[in-house]
Amino acid sequence: MPRIAATPTRPPTSLDALANDYLESCRERGLAPTTIRTAYAYTLVNVFLPWCARHDVAVIEQLTQKVLDQFTADLLETPSKRGKQLSPHTVHHYVRVVRQFLKWCRVEDGTAAGKPQLPELPQRALEVLSRDDIDRLELAAPTERDKLIIRLLADTGIRVGELCSLEPTNIITGPDQRAFLKILGEGPRNRLVPIAPKLAQRLESYQRFRPTDARGNNIFLAARRDASGAYASLTTSGVLQLLRGAADRAGLTRRVHPHLLRHSFATHALRRGMSTIQLQTILGHSSLTMIAQVYSHLTVDDAYDAMMTLLRAED
Repeated sequence: MPRIAATPTRPPTSLDALANDYLESCRERGLAPTTIRTAYAYTLVNVFLPWCARHDVAVIEQLTQKVLDQFTADLLETPSKRGKQLSPHTVHHYVRVVRQFLKWCRVEDGTAAGKPQLPELPQRALEVLSRDDIDRLELAAPTERDKLIIRLLADTGIRVGELCSLEPTNIITGPDQRAFLKILGEGPRNRLVPIAPKLAQRLESYQRFRPTDARGNNIFLAARRDASGAYASLTTSGVLQLLRGAADRAGLTRRVHPHLLRHSFATHALRRGMSTIQLQTILGHSSLTMIAQVYSHLTVDDAYDAMMTLLRAED
C-alpha cells in the first residue's frame, strides 16, 4: 500500500494524513492495487501534494475554490517531462482524482468546500475495427490461443486485465446452453458477460491441451516456458505483442491494441441496437457517463439505422 511521506522541505501535514487515509479507504473498498498505485497515489503524491507544498497549503480548509481553480490553471501550463505542455486529457485525469479525494473528505468530515473545475476535452475521433478487420486479424493469428484471445476481446469487450485473469471456473454454461464469462471486478462489481456458444465450446476444447506443468489456474498462458521451466500466466504485455504480430500479418496499418477491440465491440453493439444500459453492464462501467462521452462518434445515420431496426421488429 503506497504511503505519502513528507517532502524534505517540510514536516508532514494534516493534508498528507488525509491523503493517506483516502488511499487506505480505496484499498478497503476493493480497488485493485495497480489502480490505486498508478492512478490515485501517483496523482496525489507526485502532482497534487507537491503543488500544495509549493503554495503553502497544509490544511484542507485552505483549498478554497479560488485555490483549486489556480491548481487546474497551473496544470494546464505545466510542461511534461518531454518539455511539452501536459495534454488536456492528462490534466483532466489529475483533476478528476483530486475531485474524488475532496469529495471523500467532504463525506468524512464536511471539509473541502472547493471543487476543482475539469478542463474541457477536445473531441477525439475514435478509431474502431470493422467486423471484417477483426475476422482478418483472427485469421492471421498463428495459434488457437491467439485466435481465441482476439475473438474474446472483440466479441465480449472485456478488458485485457480481465482476460488475463480468466480461469476455467469463470466460464459458466447454463442448462439452456447459454454461456457467460464471470468477470471479477473491483470490489463488489462482478458481472456476467454473454459469449456465443461456439466460442464457449472453443474455450473448453482449448483447455484440454493445457500443459500439466503450468503455474496457476489462468486459462491463457505464455507461449514459452520461463526461467524456472514452467508456463506462467499470460501478461497484458504479452497480449499486446500478439495483437501487434497478428495485425502485421493481416496487413492492418493502424495500431491494434486491446482497448481498440473493446471500443470496436462497444461501437458495433450500439450500431446493432444494443441499449446503453445493457452495454454499460457488459463493459462494467459504473455509470452511463463514460459511454456517452466515448461513443459520441456514432453518427445520425447510426441512430436512423437503429430506429429502423426497432420499428421493423415491431411490425
